Amino acid sequence: MKLCQFGPAGAEKPGLVIDGNIRDLSTLRGSWTPADLSPEGLAAIAALDLSACPVVEPDRMGVPWTGISKYICIGLNYADHAEEADLPIPSEPIVFLKAPSAICGPNDPTPYPVNGSRLDWEVELGIVIGKTARNLSQADALDHVAGYCVLNDVSERAFQMQSGQWDKGKGCDGFGPVGPWLVTRDEVADPQNLDMWLEVNGTRMQTGNTSTMIFSVVQIVSYLSRYMTLLPGDVIATGTPPGVGMGIKPDPVWLNVGDTVRLGVAGLGEQSQTVVQAA
Repeated sequence: MKLCQFGPAGAEKPGLVIDGNIRDLSTLRGSWTPADLSPEGLAAIAALDLSACPVVEPDRMGVPWTGISKYICIGLNYADHAEEADLPIPSEPIVFLKAPSAICGPNDPTPYPVNGSRLDWEVELGIVIGKTARNLSQADALDHVAGYCVLNDVSERAFQMQSGQWDKGKGCDGFGPVGPWLVTRDEVADPQNLDMWLEVNGTRMQTGNTSTMIFSVVQIVSYLSRYMTLLPGDVIATGTPPGVGMGIKPDPVWLNVGDTVRLGVAGLGEQSQTVVQAA
């Protein structure tokens, strides 16, 4: 299944994407919640009678589900991205968090921060947790995954590199677009073989495949569960392939107000954001 939410921010309605069309399920259900992402919750959604649910063409897509308690990121998870960033290849996952206020819809504008100067992009595969996870083995990791989504780990590099505190450059408002869909795990045959791409103003900047990740989906979920409880609805950004603005040599390329970023992951949909000046 492909779960989505649509409508004005704060008043989104639940939907399912079927044969490329969005069906409005608001007469049957409220917003998709973490409880809906459990195996039992997803089975209940699959059993719904959608015959009276209309096809809609919404003006805005929201985050595909509500109640994200943690947006966890894995840094430098592609060896060639670490190389372009002039940073050593990590021996274990690098973990940081985005603030909840960074989370936004997949096509919402990206605010250019006040005092920002080095705004950058990162297309990433997102893992969505469906069952509470603690101290998981790698063999059990996928049983706790509800599905996958597209993420853009928007980054302000000047903030990020200042005093070595990544969270400052990763957690600004609007730096966490999620969606357009949550694609359930049964529809993704191999999360380690997904093409991904990103364009800026129509120019291809990133082309990659999840097969080149240093730490795989099961390794990441198992690793994180040793140090924190993963809750249903939590989302994990798994790192980005090469082609970020910071890595372009000799002259890095940064986003400016008015630029448009488009990105996607095979089978998971596409996003598009335009950079606007933050208030």
